[in-house]
Amino acid sequence: MSYEVEMKFPLPTQADVDSLRERIAQSDAVAHESLDQRDVYLAHPSRDFVQTDEVFRLRHVGEQNYLTYKGPVVDAETKTRREIEVAAASGPIAAAQLLDMLTSLGFRPVGEVIKRRTPFHLSRQGREIEIVLDDVRGLGWFVELETIADEASCDAARECLFELSRELEFGKSERRSYLRLLLRGESHEL
Repeated sequence: MSYEVEMKFPLPTQADVDSLRERIAQSDAVAHESLDQRDVYLAHPSRDFVQTDEVFRLRHVGEQNYLTYKGPVVDAETKTRREIEVAAASGPIAAAQLLDMLTSLGFRPVGEVIKRRTPFHLSRQGREIEIVLDDVRGLGWFVELETIADEASCDAARECLFELSRELEFGKSERRSYLRLLLRGESHEL
């Protein structure tokens, strides 16, 4: 079973964004092309994902579509949770059909997160880490640290991210999802 181990940090000012770009450039991280993501979050027809701390979404990245399930967060400091992501048929017609199928089954859209994501990749302590700089519409800038771990290596993965967050001089992490922040109107857009 694989877990996504994630930490997210707000970047409230343009100076914070610029400073982070410089610190990443000075690290051994490899930059990748920016991409646009649109996530449609769905409510289950018979259980409350807010109560169960689960997530189900349809993600669009360019022409690619993905269905993603995230289980409950398993610790109090990071957003470590089981994640299952499945690639679906590509293109906007397939995306519309997927959403139509899910709503026909009783799921209903509850919110949408649109962001411009710039990923960077690096290796630390024998694990692959993704640093992503997100410009989230309606919220502002954030940086996320992510890695994948199995159940036995979750603690080591979390420690690796804590160490990297200290090295990159991040402050307090934000554990709430972009969707939750948007629904509560907690923007810090520049």
